[in-house]
Amino acid sequence: MPFQEPKVILYPKDFDYKKQSIEVPGSRKPGQTGIYLNAVWPELSYDSEQGRHSLYEVFQSGLEHSPNGPCLGHRPIISTNPLAFAPQYEWQTYRQVDERRRNLGSALEHIWQQGRAGGGDLPTIGIWSQNKPEWQIVDLAAQAYSKVTVSLYDTLGPNAVEYSCNHAEITVVFATTPHIPEVLSLAPKLKGLKVLVSMDELSDEARHVASSWAKHRGLEFFTLREFEALGKANYTEPIIPTPEHVYSICYTSGTTGNPKGAILTHGQVAMAIAAAVTGTNFTEPGYLMSYLPLAHIYGRITELAALNFGGGIGYFTGDPLRLLEDAQSLRPTAFPSVPRVLNRIYQAANMAGDVPGLKGNIFRKAVATKLANYRATGKLTHLLWDRLVFSKIQKLLGGRIESITSGSAPISADALDFLRIAFGCDIYNGYGMTETAAIITRVVSGDRNPGDSSGPPQAGVELKLLDVAEMGYTANDKPNPRGEILCRSICNTPGYYKDPENTANTIDAEGWLHTGDIGEIDSAGRLRIIDRVKNIMKLAQGEYVALEKVENAYSGSPCISQIFVHGDSLKDHLIAVIVPDAEHVCNLVKRLHGHTIHVTDEKAVAEAIRDLKVKSALFEEINKQGKKSGLKGFESVKKILLTMDMFTAENGTLTPTFKIKRKEAYTLHKAELDALYNEPLPTTGGMKVKL
Repeated sequence: MPFQEPKVILYPKDFDYKKQSIEVPGSRKPGQTGIYLNAVWPELSYDSEQGRHSLYEVFQSGLEHSPNGPCLGHRPIISTNPLAFAPQYEWQTYRQVDERRRNLGSALEHIWQQGRAGGGDLPTIGIWSQNKPEWQIVDLAAQAYSKVTVSLYDTLGPNAVEYSCNHAEITVVFATTPHIPEVLSLAPKLKGLKVLVSMDELSDEARHVASSWAKHRGLEFFTLREFEALGKANYTEPIIPTPEHVYSICYTSGTTGNPKGAILTHGQVAMAIAAAVTGTNFTEPGYLMSYLPLAHIYGRITELAALNFGGGIGYFTGDPLRLLEDAQSLRPTAFPSVPRVLNRIYQAANMAGDVPGLKGNIFRKAVATKLANYRATGKLTHLLWDRLVFSKIQKLLGGRIESITSGSAPISADALDFLRIAFGCDIYNGYGMTETAAIITRVVSGDRNPGDSSGPPQAGVELKLLDVAEMGYTANDKPNPRGEILCRSICNTPGYYKDPENTANTIDAEGWLHTGDIGEIDSAGRLRIIDRVKNIMKLAQGEYVALEKVENAYSGSPCISQIFVHGDSLKDHLIAVIVPDAEHVCNLVKRLHGHTIHVTDEKAVAEAIRDLKVKSALFEEINKQGKKSGLKGFESVKKILLTMDMFTAENGTLTPTFKIKRKEAYTLHKAELDALYNEPLPTTGGMKVKL
């Protein structure tokens, strides 16, 4: 059936920014706020203007309106030694992608019908790959033929990959070259695995080795091209899913225990896309930059939204160091991002411009003028300063960015405002989670003073706050109500796969999902994340401290790359492990000592943080950030351990969503932290450092 042409739905021109959400009259209960709804779109249904019943319909919408338009693009490798990529993107059209998804889907259905795959409660397939066009094509094939995708990814770790494969009863895995040996090594432990498909083309020798090894493990082996040929020879029409069909099981690895598999249905995610594009000010179809991991729902939602509009998705080369190079080649109009990327851009732009002399004066004047104009009028462009100053920053991402989104972690209001005026576009700071298909709240386009809030509830989302009395947060707090964030919407997960206990602990009898995050709702009806329910500890003097709140406060400093705050209930103060930002350290060395070290010279950077002047400058900036964030005396870190050794998934201290595993981080640095606690406090009231 023909689809209504997708259109951007904007907030009305006379929108009242002082009333962005409304509290439903009579909805208050003891110990909680009333229910808050979006002031313009309190409801969202399959019959709404952007409504879709399944992800099959989402892609069909883009296909129908842009059959010959660019769909998925990449930069081909033109040299392996040294590694080099083509300067321009190579594109597959919507029609070409449609043919490939149908062939792949037909192959899946063929082996299912023959009993060569399947047998579990759900028709699950695994994808183990970095972002690339083939990832999206395999996912689109699964959507069109009612198969269920499970994303496997490096940061889950081998034990979690094994658990996820067995828990979801995966019988087919699509993997890229680096992961094929890992799958084959794990194969004896993967009870249901029957078929392995290489997502990359292989040399004859590599294919022979992989095929022989797979045969030894009792598996069928295909390259993607061979699998597509199998489907073409056994073609069948798509098996169109219903809204209730499961689209994906998204495993989230927390800080303890086995991963939890959040169930994402077709209707849930299709309507999350509807919520995501409602109230967003961008020009469709446009081009989107793909680098956020497709293993996570945030990355998937942004790409599916682009496909809904018939937009082009350009995939990065896979190397974070080439991200700006990729962006300058693609010249995207939409750039979904996360604070760790945006903070680096903010820091680099600030440091490049904020220098002594005339150049620095011009930069500071440009920033001050545009910030004042933005806060007074909401205008993000300036004829003179954009041409003289900000065009250089805009060219970092290709020069035609129209919208940037930020999610997954807090980001400072200063960084957001600077990036808005530097790129001359809206930056949508939002809040969501895997269990809500990345949809809860988002900043409204045109809001001149959003601060670090994440905006009002998105279309169709119900939101309320629940008292957390033991932490001092209540619905009656002044000036703003505070408490644990609860949400309910058509975008919420029905639960965790084969996990009734965690489902019951997360979703209550009335359908409210308990996020575990603490928020406050301001007078304009915007949500601000301020704390976490968990990770509270009591210091020796009896004060309660939320460690993540303290970490988030310090993380706003551009000099900090990573921070782990530790407390001991027998001590009266906090200590921390801090990984300084390497580029910031290099700039400090240049400013303080007049010579240059390169960010890639790990030995020189590690030596630099031992320098007394560099340490003093870092301490001053860290202390300043703590005071700026309003930390109380007992919440401030008194001693720190400086190191350039990052917390990573490889050393077991980082989750797939880049959260530090507290127990593992403490174990890694136990000796140094214990020694740090045994040292006397600084007498000046500042910080004490150890290396």
